[in-house]
This record gives sequence, C-alpha cells and structure tokens, in this order.
Amino acid sequence: MTRKFTPFYRFAARGVLIPFLKLVSRQHVEGLENLPKDGGFIVVANHLTDLDSLTAMRTLVDADIPVYSLAKASLFKVPVVGQVLAAGGQIPVQRGTAHATDALAEAAKRLQEGSCIIIFPEGTLSRDPLKWPMVGKTGAARLAMQSGVPVIPMGQWGAHFILDTYSHHLKVGKRKDVRVKIGPALDLSQYGSDIEDRQKVRECTAEIMSAITRLVEDLRGEKAPRPYDMHYDGDPGKGKIGVRKPDPQN
Repeated sequence: MTRKFTPFYRFAARGVLIPFLKLVSRQHVEGLENLPKDGGFIVVANHLTDLDSLTAMRTLVDADIPVYSLAKASLFKVPVVGQVLAAGGQIPVQRGTAHATDALAEAAKRLQEGSCIIIFPEGTLSRDPLKWPMVGKTGAARLAMQSGVPVIPMGQWGAHFILDTYSHHLKVGKRKDVRVKIGPALDLSQYGSDIEDRQKVRECTAEIMSAITRLVEDLRGEKAPRPYDMHYDGDPGKGKIGVRKPDPQN
C-alpha cells in the first residue's frame, strides 16, 4: 500500500510540528538512504526526552514518510491532545493491563498495510544519569519477529538541550543542534518468528539496543558504558533519574 498522509496529519506535521521544531533547533540527519522506499518497516530509537519523539517523527516526515507511534492510552483522554493523537492515527497502549498486547496487534496490522511504526524500546525516558540508552523492553523485538518487516535503528542526541529528561521547561532562545543518525536495516532473521521463545526475544532485544547505542556513540563521539538496567541498578521511580551501581564482577 502506498504511504499517504491524511490531510489532518499533513497539517499537524508540516503546519505545526516542523515549524515549531525549526524555531528551537537545527536538525542534522545522516543515513536517510537507509530508509526503505516502500513497504512497512519499524524504526527503533533511543528516548531521552519527550521532545525526541517529535524530532524522530520530523526526520521521517521530512523524508515524506508518515509515521505512527505507540502512545500511552492516558494521553488520548487529555483534552485536545487526545483528539490530535487519534486524528493522527497514533496507537494507544493500555500499559499494565490485559489489553497491553492490543497495541502490538494494531501495529502489526499497520505494518502489513505498508505503514512505518516507530518504537522506543526502552519503554520510557532513559533513567541513566549518563544519558545512554538503557536495557530495552521486549515489545519492539516481538513486533519485529512477528512481522518480519525491516527494522531500522535510529540514534538521537541533542533534543535534551532544549527539553531535558523529565523536565517541563523548554530552553528557548538560541537554537540547539539536534543530531539524528539512521543505520542500515538489522538482520534479525536468526531469531525466527516464535515470540513465545523468551530467550530469542531477549537476544533480539539486546541486538536492537546495541545497534541504537552504536549510533548514539557515533553522535556523541565516545564509547558507551554497560547499559543501565533497572533490574540491577534499580528503578528510581516515575520522573526520576537513577544512580548507577558498580559494574558487576565477572
């Protein structure tokens, strides 16, 4: 199916989102040639600030690709915001309920129809005090294994200089540089399509996160430490940055 913008989506993206981002940032993108020219595909990206979901979407819209994301269902109940998300075709996620898998089923359906789905595999803003990608959750891997569509990694860096992690205060004034790097499609065929195989799903998740982290390393010009792991380092709670524990001894 041909990728098409609905009139509302085109207005919201090109008439509102992109002009706003141009006011606060200078966006630099590498690797656009890695985006599939047709057919459904998944973009997986790091998630450091509420703003980088918008910069990722801008990257794809600028490439003339309408993109759909999985958003917390509670956002669809917020006046105006909810109507905008629904009209833009975004997918609600009922976190922590029996309906949580419904979002992945809808995403899989969209992929088969030729759409682009973006997922932030960490499942939340990074808790890492050093601002590196964390250990990922398994939703992106399960969707990739189940659908068999291309998976394109994306690294982002710089949006947090405009809106920091868990901050609600935009730093306006001089425009900040936001850098995005898109990698080639990942070969995940070795993991098969059995999403009930937990070991394969975990290994696929780790490969996805490693690919994202390598792109962020390129953007930052430094090597990443081990991924922050909320099971090991601890979950500091909603809206809080964690504290790294010493690396486990081998």
